[in-house]
Amino acid sequence: METNKLSILFLIDKVKQNQKGTAPIRCRLTFKGIRKIFSTGLFIIPEYWNSKLQKALPPKEETNFINSQLSLIRTKFNQAFLLLQYSNESFDVDDIYLTYKGENIKKEKGIMELLQLHNQKMLKLVGVEYARKYYLKFTETEGTLKGFLKSTYNKTEFQLGKLTLKFLDDYDYYLKSEKGLKQISINKNIQRIRKVIKLAISENYLQHDPFILYKPKRVTKHIVYLTQEELKSLEEYNFSQQRLEQIRDLFIFCCYTGLAYMEMSSLKQENIIKGFDGNLWINMYRQKTKKQFSVPLLDKANLIIEKYSNSSNKESLLPVISNQKFNSYIKEVADIVGINKKLTHHIARKTFATTVLLYNDVPIEIVSELLGHSKITVTQEHYAKVVQKKVGEQMSKLNDKMKP
Repeated sequence: METNKLSILFLIDKVKQNQKGTAPIRCRLTFKGIRKIFSTGLFIIPEYWNSKLQKALPPKEETNFINSQLSLIRTKFNQAFLLLQYSNESFDVDDIYLTYKGENIKKEKGIMELLQLHNQKMLKLVGVEYARKYYLKFTETEGTLKGFLKSTYNKTEFQLGKLTLKFLDDYDYYLKSEKGLKQISINKNIQRIRKVIKLAISENYLQHDPFILYKPKRVTKHIVYLTQEELKSLEEYNFSQQRLEQIRDLFIFCCYTGLAYMEMSSLKQENIIKGFDGNLWINMYRQKTKKQFSVPLLDKANLIIEKYSNSSNKESLLPVISNQKFNSYIKEVADIVGINKKLTHHIARKTFATTVLLYNDVPIEIVSELLGHSKITVTQEHYAKVVQKKVGEQMSKLNDKMKP
């Protein structure tokens, strides 16, 4: 857990033991979950060091000298820490070290430094607030930003105070021209950079957002999903191979529940509950947003659970297969059935939102809730065209009714 206390720990680096049999003593500072390790310039025979007491033993001239020097280092760090606390300004472990050394505190932070700080903090929350794959997205951005600074400015760092909208324009161009990324991926990269800027403002490294006027470039989204006819043909097809039948069943299950891959794979009996209406519901947490959601267990989805109820796998209600194999096999299924669309597991979730829900007049607020989206705007953004089509159909019906 991150703490505002300063931890000072002395360590023996036995790996660097010299010919005299002595090893260097290093100091490790920890503040707000961030560590800084440096050499004290002192050496000791490893057997003389008591790590629990943080002292050199037994008492004699050599060990007494080491203990007095370590005590002096500890005192100077506590004084530096106290001085920074009285300054009423935000500071980090590097600032404590610089104050201890008698050097000026770094007032100007860099974008790479802040991104690394953000990622270190995020790593500690993997499994608590974030899935690991989202942490890895930020580490990818860290590598991409490093390459951008080198390629565009021939620098390893860029000071926060010098950031302007041109920085994002240059970054956009670099990702497009050098990395070949599509605009939707570029927008997500820039979104991560902007999250780091918010951290810089909260830590008082920046007084205002240099990107406040930035508007992400529009991306035309084409939602791919199965029509009622395609869904029906997929349900009714008889497969000769069991693995393809199994993949088809899992895909159909998600078409009627909207579960993402990780939720489908981890579905257990405890996730099936009797709801307020007396019917069965799936009750889970979205892996992506950690938001709890409930979905009615429609009859077609329940039949698939019952079909695999005698499976040897007791950990999951459904057969477990890797996401990579699933997406490979479902393409094979599409070819066999004659569905001319590049199917992936995620298309089942989109089919649930469109063909199963929106085209059956389920309001978009309920669709958003059943999908487990963090905000209704996310649902509106993804399915705007489908909603517009439904509005058009309803207005046409209304127009027909109102004709004289």
